Amino acid sequence: MTAQNITMQEKDMSRVHARQRVMKIAVQVGLYAFLGIMALIVIFPFYFMLISSVKSMDEYRQTVQTLWPRDIILHNYVDAFKTANLGTLFLNTMYVGVVSTILSLVITVLSAFAFARLEFKGRDAMFAALLATMMIPGELFTITNYATISAFEWKNTYTVLIVPFLVSVFYIYLLRQNFLQIPNELYLAAKVDGTSDLKYLWKVMIPLSLPTLISITILKMMGAWNSYVWPRLVANDEAHRMITNGLRNAFTDSTGDVNIPVQMAAVALVSTPLFLVFIFLRKYIMKGVSRSGIKG
Repeated sequence: MTAQNITMQEKDMSRVHARQRVMKIAVQVGLYAFLGIMALIVIFPFYFMLISSVKSMDEYRQTVQTLWPRDIILHNYVDAFKTANLGTLFLNTMYVGVVSTILSLVITVLSAFAFARLEFKGRDAMFAALLATMMIPGELFTITNYATISAFEWKNTYTVLIVPFLVSVFYIYLLRQNFLQIPNELYLAAKVDGTSDLKYLWKVMIPLSLPTLISITILKMMGAWNSYVWPRLVANDEAHRMITNGLRNAFTDSTGDVNIPVQMAAVALVSTPLFLVFIFLRKYIMKGVSRSGIKG
């Protein structure tokens, strides 16, 4: 092979590498442009909510919406807190969320431990039946749950907001998969030492599965905070009203007009706790879900 041929091959390789670099850069630019557009689409509703919450009613009613308010009216937030009685709504929602989360964690931990470590007849069949219920739309359970709580006369009580959703098959599955990743030799060694199942669960399995338990706690609290259909159906009285239902008609006057800026301010106040949870605790959610694995 002559030197001229070697030189031509080197030039061809250089052109190929240059084209590859250009294609790589073009793909990256296109990818980031797509992600940027998607991010704007997701963020814009939140931005519109925030700027609307500090507008006057006259400015909001303009045919063409402004992307920045002419006058920033922060008093809308004070009016929102007083008009919707947000203090009571926050307390009701926190009470239901905390109690239901604690009870749900107890049920989830015990159930996941039983399906992961205890040997009993029909265990796998029972777990498969539980997983099968995840295929049923949640709306169908609303009918049977409503008939049940009506028979028990639980309407307009905290009980009806807490008890029907204490058991989550998804949380049990998630924690069971995490428990299965803990070596069974630890359990057998603990049994040889005379350790009870509950002590082994408390001392070994719960500490090792803490990220998943934190994820379940966060998701359960967020579910209680965002719940709308069920509370409105069974406990929409003033004493038990949840925060999502309290914002529904709180800003409608006698003529049927809705004070949208004040309502937007209330929505911003309600969304703030969830936003903070996502910002500061998102790593626990991702870590807990990723640790669940696929072993089974």
